[in-house]
Amino acid sequence: MVSTTKKTVAAAPKKGAEQAKPGNFVLTKENYILIAIGFGVMLLGYILMVGGRTDDPNVFNDAMFNFQRITLAPLLIVGGFLFEIYAIMKKPKTKE
Repeated sequence: MVSTTKKTVAAAPKKGAEQAKPGNFVLTKENYILIAIGFGVMLLGYILMVGGRTDDPNVFNDAMFNFQRITLAPLLIVGGFLFEIYAIMKKPKTKE
């Protein structure tokens, strides 16, 4: 019985394709700075959402229903997440 095996050969890289080099990262310094800014915006949203409690459990505190906690903070958090997506997907500028 004769067995035949196929050998696979790796395809040669195309002429226009960039080679992976040591130190060649997918994200650039600009991406990391934008990610840090987005994280800061989300952190600010969570900080603005904190509070509104009362010391006396028999007294209702309307401070937890103010504009800052109900509208502004969630918008900052969602905006921060959207900015994070942009920061990760942003392609670096090419030098021509």
